[in-house]
Amino acid sequence: MSQNDSKNTRVRRNQNKYKKSKVGKIIKRTILGILALISLGVIAGSGVFAYYASSAPKITYNSLSSDNSTKIYDNSNHIISRLGAQNRDYVKSDQIPNKLKNAVVSIEDRRFYKHHGVDPIRILGATLSNLNASSGLQGGSTLTQQLVKLSVFSTAASDRTIKRKSQEAWLALQIERKYSKQKILEFYINKVYMGNNVYGMQTASEYYYGKTLNKLTLAQTAVLAGMPQSPKFNNPYIYPKLAKDRRNQVLQAMAESNTITEAQSQKAQKENIKNGLISSNHTQNDLTDVKEKYVDSYLNQVIQELKARGYNPQAGLTVHTNLDLSAQKKLYNLANNDPQVGFPNDTMQVGATLINPKTGAVNAMIGSRKTDITFGLNRAVQTDRSSGSTAKPLMDYGPALEYLNYPTYQTVHDTPYTYPGTNTQLKDFDYRYQGAITMHKALVESRNIPAIRTLQNVGIDNGTRFLASLGMKFKDPLNLQNGIGLYISPQQEAAAYGAFANNGVYHKPYLINKVVTSDNVSHNISSNGVQAMSPSTAFMMNSMLKGVMNLPYGSGTAAKVPGLIEAGKTGTTQYPEGTYQGYLPSYAVMDSWFAGYTTNYSLAIWTGYDHQFQTGNYMTAQQTEIAQKIYKYEMEYISRNKTNEDWVQPNDVSSVKSNGSTEYYKNGYQSIQTDSTSPSSSRSTTSTNNK
Repeated sequence: MSQNDSKNTRVRRNQNKYKKSKVGKIIKRTILGILALISLGVIAGSGVFAYYASSAPKITYNSLSSDNSTKIYDNSNHIISRLGAQNRDYVKSDQIPNKLKNAVVSIEDRRFYKHHGVDPIRILGATLSNLNASSGLQGGSTLTQQLVKLSVFSTAASDRTIKRKSQEAWLALQIERKYSKQKILEFYINKVYMGNNVYGMQTASEYYYGKTLNKLTLAQTAVLAGMPQSPKFNNPYIYPKLAKDRRNQVLQAMAESNTITEAQSQKAQKENIKNGLISSNHTQNDLTDVKEKYVDSYLNQVIQELKARGYNPQAGLTVHTNLDLSAQKKLYNLANNDPQVGFPNDTMQVGATLINPKTGAVNAMIGSRKTDITFGLNRAVQTDRSSGSTAKPLMDYGPALEYLNYPTYQTVHDTPYTYPGTNTQLKDFDYRYQGAITMHKALVESRNIPAIRTLQNVGIDNGTRFLASLGMKFKDPLNLQNGIGLYISPQQEAAAYGAFANNGVYHKPYLINKVVTSDNVSHNISSNGVQAMSPSTAFMMNSMLKGVMNLPYGSGTAAKVPGLIEAGKTGTTQYPEGTYQGYLPSYAVMDSWFAGYTTNYSLAIWTGYDHQFQTGNYMTAQQTEIAQKIYKYEMEYISRNKTNEDWVQPNDVSSVKSNGSTEYYKNGYQSIQTDSTSPSSSRSTTSTNNK
């Protein structure tokens, strides 16, 4: 090697040493920087945690145990119900079978006996699980944290904040310091929600299997242990397949935790999911301390609304509702005990909702009659029955006023009509045609053909858009026939008609106006108004719907309250023509509705039979007036001390005399328009006749 080569080699070595030294310094600085950032993050995080923890609510034995209750008040601040521990069977730790404890721990928190309330390893596992959804790992909250959530906080998405998580972790640490693992398990097993308004696993054992926890099989124990994850979808009555899958997950988790053998797990997994279940029709334990049945439907919906908003109804809440107890009791008595109404038997049913149109507050609700089942089917919120002609203001004439600027005296045609593209001919209740008449007259008499011709002019898209502005959205696309029948609930209908009463402003209905959680935090609830239609549209609709009750040829005269300024609409649905000939008379009616309102209240009522195709389960023409009579006597009662105000004519609406009556038009649209749909006279079959 030459002298120059040796020199060059030394230079390269020195350069490499320099580069390595420089890279090493950069790496060292980077690591130190990262460690510094982590340290700062830990310090900052600790500071935030300490700050939030310092304001955490107190957690007491009463809030952890099932002895606390949720109190529900009416709109006059009178307590109407307590949902709480007095209605459940509390079971002490030494009475809880080890197999249930093992099942709960295995599926909910396998490291329960190793952590001190918060489990960093579990949190890391949950994070990895989110990256690999098929791994089946558990969530990040320990059983103790879940107990805190059930006892103090709501499960609402709005409460999933850093503050709440910090306080939840802090309280979990405090609980672990104060109580033994067995006591914490006892609290949890007695507090969890188990579906069907049942709380606590001992009560659930009696409810689902008719026996105490220590008499359950391993498979039945696993069913209960798995239910709190999703009480609705893990319900073995309603979703047996999902309940079986969850049960088997519990059994497999127990085998993996070595609390049972793999053979025991496989044997229990083969057991029929419905093995040992008692009849699903048994009477449920009354979960309230109120014995008056007239509040059941309302309370049922309050509970559903609490859950929908993320609150645990058992978490020691104070719930203020919009319930007018006097109006509720009157509505209940009309449906159950008042001979003036004239129900023909105890089988015929009812669903009704009373709303304040100015706010959306639900003041009263009845979901059934002549039943002993607590919190049973609430027909006031069911959407499986056609609303008949009460759909006409909502889908046909309301959009025509709003989008086409029809005057109330718009000419419409009551002439033979066949649905486009079919052989189905539409008929009216009297099987007659009146030719060219006004929209006002067609609505008052509830004639079908002019309504459907109007909807054709409006267009399905506009009709659907108008309904959506009134809080009604549908899974399947609507069609022309929906113009004389929508599948909506009495609650939806009362709120929609309330927009007519409230100058076109729609409020989503709500039952709860304030919730105070056990940590004394108040959450106020209201419904923001939406301008669903112009005030002129609402006023002109009111002027027409007054005639339904006031004019001698109106379809709703039986609902009229003497002297009261009100408006409303009837609705009936007939059985499909020709389908049930032989055992149904020609006058048989399947459903009867009435929706009416004043400036103060909106009330919608459905009447009919649950099993409308069973022999004898139909209504006569006279019985269709039962819904109107309920409206009349209820509205008369609740309007006694209220102002009797008329709707004020907007500045952009003018009036004109026509055939002795006052008609209205929006300024600039006085000339009488004609409906553009040409009459159809095809020979064909006929469709349902609604009134």
